[in-house]
Amino acid sequence: MNLKKLFFTTLLLSSTLLFSQSMVGLNVNDEDFEIEGAVDISSLSDYGNGTTYMINSNFISTEIEELVSVGLSANNSFQGVDGLNLSLGMNIVFLEDYWASPMMIRASYALPLIESIPTVSLSARFLYAPSVLSFDEAEEYFEFRTEASMEVISSVSVYMGYRNIEASYTDISDETFNDSFYGGLKIGF
Repeated sequence: MNLKKLFFTTLLLSSTLLFSQSMVGLNVNDEDFEIEGAVDISSLSDYGNGTTYMINSNFISTEIEELVSVGLSANNSFQGVDGLNLSLGMNIVFLEDYWASPMMIRASYALPLIESIPTVSLSARFLYAPSVLSFDEAEEYFEFRTEASMEVISSVSVYMGYRNIEASYTDISDETFNDSFYGGLKIGF
């Protein structure tokens, strides 16, 4: 990893932890690890209609390469379905000689089982950048994630998930950056 990417990642994650109103998480498997964070910036605006604005960041390190992602999203509950939350936003994804700006949609659903077991939620997230939003040597970017989490202590969740990240380069048709299951821990602030 070059010094510039290491500095950027350190700055990104430390600012997330310092100003965090939301969460920080770590997930691992046999071959890679991910650090992620989210900062609630809603208090910086006077727009109070229930929408939460977040700055999201994550860093994934695999055996071959590292990925850094920063994004901005708007989150709100879906009217008419208790426990369903939707997020829309944009990210910037950096790999070596590759960067893209995918659009993001995320849905999460808190299962109505509060009386029987701790809070359990399911989520899915899609990110897609066609060629017009892919730069340098990037041709296209696609990411899919799904997670199941359980709050074991107030504001502390354990989770399991699956992610598939496809990074297409201009000279290589498709490259799978990551296709794996993982488990982790998230702490809310």
